[in-house]
Amino acid sequence: MNETRSESTARAPRPRKVPRIVILGGGYVGFYTALRLRRRLGKREAAIVVVDPRSYMTYQPFLPEAAAGSLEPRHVVVSHRRELEGVDVLTGRVTDIHHADRRIAIAPVEGQPYEITYDHLVVALGSVARTLPIPGLAEQAMGFKQVEEAIALRNHVLTKLDIAASTWDADLRRRLLTFTFVGGGFAGIEAIAEVEDMAKDALRFYDGISAEDLRFVMIEGSARILPELGEEMGGYALEQLRKRGIEVHLSTFLSSCVDGHVVTSTGVEFDSETIVWTAGVKANPVLEQSDLPLDRMGRVTALPTLQVATEDGTVVDGAWTAGDCAAVPDLANPGKFCSPSAQHAVRQARHLGDNLAKALRSAPVEEYKHKHVGTVASLGLGKGVAQVYGVKLRGWPAWFMHRTYHMAQMPTFNRKVRIVLDWTLALFFHRELVALGRLHDPRADFRDASAPRAKVAQKPGDKGERAGSPAAAGVVGAAKR
Repeated sequence: MNETRSESTARAPRPRKVPRIVILGGGYVGFYTALRLRRRLGKREAAIVVVDPRSYMTYQPFLPEAAAGSLEPRHVVVSHRRELEGVDVLTGRVTDIHHADRRIAIAPVEGQPYEITYDHLVVALGSVARTLPIPGLAEQAMGFKQVEEAIALRNHVLTKLDIAASTWDADLRRRLLTFTFVGGGFAGIEAIAEVEDMAKDALRFYDGISAEDLRFVMIEGSARILPELGEEMGGYALEQLRKRGIEVHLSTFLSSCVDGHVVTSTGVEFDSETIVWTAGVKANPVLEQSDLPLDRMGRVTALPTLQVATEDGTVVDGAWTAGDCAAVPDLANPGKFCSPSAQHAVRQARHLGDNLAKALRSAPVEEYKHKHVGTVASLGLGKGVAQVYGVKLRGWPAWFMHRTYHMAQMPTFNRKVRIVLDWTLALFFHRELVALGRLHDPRADFRDASAPRAKVAQKPGDKGERAGSPAAAGVVGAAKR
């Protein structure tokens, strides 16, 4: 960059008849900010643009249930174009932010990159998975932040059960039926608990696999799981997971997972076909390609009003931020920053929309302040842990609280109804346990059918099916059962 971050207040935007507000990111903050601004401002007061690589918002707290088949994945996402009426939606990835010139660079899915200009910028780029240079991690692991990853995990786990039920190789079966999760925060604990619940539920359709054959492993670097819930409730969650046979390795780090061979810092080694990385997040790295002021963790520094500001408190004119990518002072806990949670993100977004609307009308802006009401976590169907307004809940009441709270926070009446219908149908027909293994490569069969094949001459006297043919494999599977 030619200019330093402290110089980002230098130039005024090009005059327009209608101010343009560009919102980077269509997650919690981007979606709710755009919705709030459109309700607060008429089309003649502001033009609003949302830029995101995806054309929908993902409600991440419901990803574990989507991965476990309790919710239809399409019902945990909300379409930008359908719900953000009167807002321009650009599907593309932000590659550069130059606030001094009021311009951003965008790389679309197809076609040449381009730039757009603006008068006001809302930085809501969120976070990405915080990975480490662990041998084999990039090649073997999958993340758990997007709905695509939740769908892939469900298909992957059920496919491994199918393959394991169709092989005689004991070592391969053990590897296929070992599922490893790295990271004991909310994402990791809810994911492993829901997926383990799903896998055991699916076993009623697999005569050749028992619950004892499944191995679920959680690797966590700290001395406890779910630290946000406190020692008592985190300890309860740990106890419940271990009672279900889930191995939890605390104060342990993943050292290597080359070719699926897991090695931990404590010397534990095993083979696993499934490795899910949920070990924390970091601010979107594209912020490093900007002239906005950042803290040491790569987050945009902000005032409690959600205006971007330099370290000394100088407001960066025309720039606003909130959510996971922002360092927003927590006025309810002096000296700390707001935690990267959906609870803060949704409220900050609405507050940001109100403040920006006020600023455009030359009204004074207000500081954001919210006291954390509590935390809820699901540990599988009918199981949970929660601490709300100081009240500690366990088991079914906590699970019900988890579902009720997040259903209430899910945007749009349409999605609320669909989610409740999913849950209601699951009471009578159980969760969805179909593995669409070819979903992620739908052209595989067509390529196979189109590929030229060498003719194999059948020897005189050959009768029945050749060893290794599908029919023979079916006989082996039947004999095994």
